[in-house]
Amino acid sequence: MTAIFRIEEIRAALAHVDVIAAMERAFVNYSRGLAVLPPVGEMLFHDPPGDVHIKYGYVIGDDYYVVKVASGFYDNPGLGLASSNGLMLLFRQQTGELIAVLLDEGHLTDVRTAAAGAAVARCLAPKELDCIGIVGCGVQAEQQLRYLSQAVDCRRVLVWGRRPASLRAWMERCADTGFEIGIAAQIGDIVDRCRLIITNTPSAQPLLHEVRAGTHITAIGSDTPEKQELAPAILAAADIVAVDSRVQCQTRGEVFQALRAGVMGLDSVVELGDIIAGHCPGRQNDAQITVADLTGIATQDIEIARAVYEGIRHVH
Repeated sequence: MTAIFRIEEIRAALAHVDVIAAMERAFVNYSRGLAVLPPVGEMLFHDPPGDVHIKYGYVIGDDYYVVKVASGFYDNPGLGLASSNGLMLLFRQQTGELIAVLLDEGHLTDVRTAAAGAAVARCLAPKELDCIGIVGCGVQAEQQLRYLSQAVDCRRVLVWGRRPASLRAWMERCADTGFEIGIAAQIGDIVDRCRLIITNTPSAQPLLHEVRAGTHITAIGSDTPEKQELAPAILAAADIVAVDSRVQCQTRGEVFQALRAGVMGLDSVVELGDIIAGHCPGRQNDAQITVADLTGIATQDIEIARAVYEGIRHVH
């Protein structure tokens, strides 16, 4: 019989999962060639603005396969609704049985993306940080901050957002994170003061146009061909450009935009799984500029769905 789990059970199970380690496994399994991931399915909406992503796949030799639907509708907060939603379907790989429906309302996607950002910070962020820059003040920016606390020692944050009311609400939600949070009057303040910058917006135009030496950027928001948060020149100047998938970065994300602009070649892009596994070097010194372009891959969904399902099953 198919089990159906709702958000309360899912949140409780997550409290006992090392999600950062799960994301590291997800990246390594992908880069080892163990994952079978069809192209991303997506629907893009313009009035109101939003997108729906369908990601699915399996890891060879694993017990399960996963189909995930996740949406982002960016005017929803003005309606009193969450901007993200969705669910995950967990199937048995040997028989095709639908084992569980995880009605996570998009929370698992938010969490696995944030944990991926923390995994990236472990291998690419400078060791000495005075301030962390957060561009955007939505749900993902909040989750990034919560998981970064497990990856870096710095507890000072500078955040930028377009809407003052949204910024104030974000700071209230993040008051329990243990970070000292300040508001940047402009993005240039983050570029000047922060050597670890996380961008979390659905922008269709570059927000960052340059960075200082020794900066790492984790770009989260550009997960469709239309979105872009970084000027291509930033990637061209970087010492390391890392992606979750070299295949996927050719059709979406910051690398896609830089390739299309002709400022870099695919041969200069490495996969995070190879860095985490030790096959490619991560940050070598605090003067390097590094960029991680995360467009999201289904191995992340496989790992978090399995961990939550097995955690709930163990409790029951």
